[in-house]
Amino acid sequence: MRDASSAASAETSTPRSAYRTTVLVRFAHCDPAGIVFFPRYMEMFNNLVEDWCREELRLSFAEMHLTHALGLSTVHLEVDFAAPSILGDTLSATLAVRALGRSSVHLSIALCGADGGDRVRGRMILVLVDGRSKRARLLPDDLRARMAVFQAES
Repeated sequence: MRDASSAASAETSTPRSAYRTTVLVRFAHCDPAGIVFFPRYMEMFNNLVEDWCREELRLSFAEMHLTHALGLSTVHLEVDFAAPSILGDTLSATLAVRALGRSSVHLSIALCGADGGDRVRGRMILVLVDGRSKRARLLPDDLRARMAVFQAES
């Protein structure tokens, strides 16, 4: 699901072509204090990438891994935690492509609360990896083109 609203883009400084969805904060995400345990945000990030691949790039992780013997490995991750999320929150999730390398995709991810305030922001670099050799592979032209639709304007 893509949001083409330029007004929303101007307000949030995310590109018009960002992938957007929602994430429900579940019991399994929370620690005994009832707030999201920080490593669970990384799982949310990965789930967001997996959903983006399936819904928008037309390449599910099942197809990527089982049919093509490929993977998208996280090679760099930066995260800033702005405010806690609690059990039952519905977070707005935004994923945008910051840059495309020969075998890598650089992503920005934001999870925001119902008030629009940041809960967590992250930057990830993923590399397309051959599942057999465990080495980086060039992004295929068709996949690169589908990813480029989500690239932030510089």
